[in-house]
Amino acid sequence: MKALIQRVQRGSVSVEGRTIGAIGRGYVVFLGVKQGDLAADANYLAEKTAALRIFPDEQLRMNRSIMEIGGAILVISQFTLHADTRKGNRPSFILAAPAEQAKALYEEYVAGLRRILGEERVVTGQFQAMMAVEIMNDGPVTIEIKSRSEP
Repeated sequence: MKALIQRVQRGSVSVEGRTIGAIGRGYVVFLGVKQGDLAADANYLAEKTAALRIFPDEQLRMNRSIMEIGGAILVISQFTLHADTRKGNRPSFILAAPAEQAKALYEEYVAGLRRILGEERVVTGQFQAMMAVEIMNDGPVTIEIKSRSEP
């Protein structure tokens, strides 16, 4: 399981022209679930995401977590994070988890974040939907984190 975290000034997600989630300062997280991932991977990533210190302190060093700054998180499911592009020009998604497994682990990750940050500070996209994601990057800062089972 992996999460691509973008520090943002704001972010939003729309489905069929309707905004279904929006945040101010915080993270937009693209979450990819691969075959073989477990609930332990989702919980590990949720804890790591919440504790990640990539917001500036008074000396402008990346030294504060989302918990410390009171930020919010927008989580977007993204199976394409596990694309295999080593062969040919068309990506293979064979490593991505089947939808039912991926949805359960995506929901586990979101639930973990909500336990840590609070229900109101974590919003989501719509699983398996075509989404339009708007992001105003802050920095820009983009960090990839992986579960312990990820190579």
